[in-house]
Amino acid sequence: MIREKKNVKSIIYLSGSIIGIVLLTFLLALTSNTDNNVNESKINQIQDNLTAEVEENNTNNELIESASSAIGKTVDEMNNTVNEQESNIEEVETVVEETKETEQNEKEKEEVVKEITFIKPVEGEVLREFAKDNLVYSETLKEWITHLGIDIKADKTSIVKASATGIVQSIKNDPRYGLTVTVEHDDGFKTIYSNLLTAEFVVEGEELEQGQTIGTVGTTSTFEYLDEPHLHFEIMKDNENIDPNIYVKY
Repeated sequence: MIREKKNVKSIIYLSGSIIGIVLLTFLLALTSNTDNNVNESKINQIQDNLTAEVEENNTNNELIESASSAIGKTVDEMNNTVNEQESNIEEVETVVEETKETEQNEKEKEEVVKEITFIKPVEGEVLREFAKDNLVYSETLKEWITHLGIDIKADKTSIVKASATGIVQSIKNDPRYGLTVTVEHDDGFKTIYSNLLTAEFVVEGEELEQGQTIGTVGTTSTFEYLDEPHLHFEIMKDNENIDPNIYVKY
């Protein structure tokens, strides 16, 4: 009987131990699962944070790339604008140069078109022709001489007119050809009016219009005083005497 009681106690202790072991194992398993869940939650949170940071970095990179692209585009546009402005300036300069050349050419053409013309300074017939490369006989000097103008017969006191528009260069008494008026014209031309009786109608430096009165015909030339009253008329080009008949037809 006593042995049976001991066996029962043993069985009870053994059962209690087994139950305790099972409970302990369950508790340990439960604790382990809880810790795993906590760790997993932390891991998931960390992964989420990393993912968010990666996405944020990607977003920032995209913004940086977009900004860089925009800046690059702006710089390129500015360079293109500068290049276009430089090109426009070059085109304007080219047009200005071409315009200047055109104006110069037109001016030169105008000057050619507006070539100076001469009119008769006095009406009458030619007594003595131009003789630069040959000789003519002088009744006054009784010898053969050169003659650098033409002598136009006219009554004494006949009006002498400016053959072309110009400026009075000088009024003087020439020892050979008497009272003389010299008028400067454009393009290197000069006209010379000698053997005058008077020249009070003009003064040195005066601007004359073509046909304006210069003086009157006289007999003041010592080289030609035996000739009939006439105007001794010369034309010079670049200080060289030329035949007046080229420009004035008598």
